[in-house]
Amino acid sequence: MLKRFPLLAAVLAGLTGSLALAEPQVRIDTSLGPITVELNAEQAPNTVANFLAYAKSGFYNGTLFHRVIDGFMIQGGGFSSDFQEKPTQAPIRNEADNGLKNRRGSIAMARTSDPHSATAQFFINVKDNPALDYRAATPQGWGYTVFGQVIDGMATVDKIRQVATGPGGPGGRFGDVPTTPVLIQSVTVLPETAPAAPAATKPSSAPQP
Repeated sequence: MLKRFPLLAAVLAGLTGSLALAEPQVRIDTSLGPITVELNAEQAPNTVANFLAYAKSGFYNGTLFHRVIDGFMIQGGGFSSDFQEKPTQAPIRNEADNGLKNRRGSIAMARTSDPHSATAQFFINVKDNPALDYRAATPQGWGYTVFGQVIDGMATVDKIRQVATGPGGPGGRFGDVPTTPVLIQSVTVLPETAPAAPAATKPSSAPQP
């Protein structure tokens, strides 16, 4: 029936499109500048929900990028500014089998050798890292869950990856620690927005078929 009323069909299509909200976005404000990340809740729903819960609680505010390896990744979100490890919620299931890849600018969950041990720490890939991608549901093949992509602020990521690093933390037992601390000042969940509805078109005076 709508085929007989092309104007009405176009308006309804525009309204339908305006109801589709964009994926959630967060802004990571660091001591070297801001980074905006769009999260992929469709392909990594549990990981995104976990990350947003930590962000909304203020968990990440005042933590460090404590591990920085130029040509690999920058990792943070687990240690306070005085290098104390923060208590976390229970680990989450690995979702690295979601088809998302560890490419430059992607954000992924850090973990231990246990594939399903990710809690709060995350990293941003500074180059394509296919060795971190899912290959098989085995301890060696699970890979690391990608759950979003930097959409603004890669210049900040590149500033961080280029900082001087060395031993650090309690007793200097950690490696690849920035010699000048790189602080995550805050992680802010940005307001959800919907695409703007198309402007109303003045009806034609010509009769419609």
